[in-house]
Amino acid sequence: MKKRICILYTGGTIGMMPSEQGYAPRPGCFAGGLAAIPELTSPDMPDWELVEMDPLLDSSNITVHEWCAIGQAIADRYHHFDGFVVLHGTDTMAYTASALSFMLENLDKPVVLTGSQIPLCQLRSDGRDNLITSLLIAAEGVVNEVSLYFGGQLLRGNRAVKSSADGLQAFSSPNYPPLATAGVDIRYNKSAIGAPRVNGPLQLAKLENVPIGVLKVFPGIQFELFDSILTEKLQGIVLETFGAGNIPDYDGALLPLIQKAFAHGTILTVCSQCPQGAVHIGTYATSSGLKAAGAVSGLDMTTEAAVAKLYYLFSKGYDRDTIKHWMEQDLRGELTSAR
Repeated sequence: MKKRICILYTGGTIGMMPSEQGYAPRPGCFAGGLAAIPELTSPDMPDWELVEMDPLLDSSNITVHEWCAIGQAIADRYHHFDGFVVLHGTDTMAYTASALSFMLENLDKPVVLTGSQIPLCQLRSDGRDNLITSLLIAAEGVVNEVSLYFGGQLLRGNRAVKSSADGLQAFSSPNYPPLATAGVDIRYNKSAIGAPRVNGPLQLAKLENVPIGVLKVFPGIQFELFDSILTEKLQGIVLETFGAGNIPDYDGALLPLIQKAFAHGTILTVCSQCPQGAVHIGTYATSSGLKAAGAVSGLDMTTEAAVAKLYYLFSKGYDRDTIKHWMEQDLRGELTSAR
């Protein structure tokens, strides 16, 4: 019996059409684009059904609300399909993939995010291959987790980052190997995939719009300018540091701000600006103060995964100590291990 795959179209470049303001999603038009791809009716393809989200969005406009809507659309149809392909704009695809990886608890079916850098309506669109291969991956049922397929590589969703604004291989996974590569054949990396962590039926953990911030340090940064935003309302911060967790200490302004945030109950997670490698707080003197001030290490998590994980843990209602503990522990393959 053929597998049944649900295609969730959220918007994004793959289905956009020209407009006076540039490319934009146009409701009701994407089905016609799919009908123009003869491969989608091949006997070797799974049966599929298109679900168009409302409203369709450029992914720059995706928020926590849309993450919940996508998660709900999957949960509502979970028992009617063998897998899901989520068509999404590239700009925030890695954030959405990370968020869904936490939200879809006990997931044991493929959820593959993909899209394109060139719209389907254009001659050289990369969307055709990305869509066809994603459907085949979802139907094969080997990778039963949230993943991201783009440009010949299947990546773990919460390990992916967008690494090119205009290249057709737009995503990379700096700290984890691809789950599969698509050439003449689709070759799966079984050692990287692992076994799903399933303890019951699928549960959708909806996210709340928790106040979270991202702060990137740079040479000459004037930390006092950020004092006004570090209030008790800010519940989580992802701090992008140099190297293995290093921060500038030339004016002694950052640590008091971190201590102030900690006193307000803010969870501060330290990630690295380096695409590859992990944070090791305390390795250098310039990072030792972070741990003393109550910060936790994000190890080799991407910023996208750290942000999504904070949303998830706060939305679960955990206390501060529990959240700090789980930010340093693997939940969905988002970090390698505590070192």
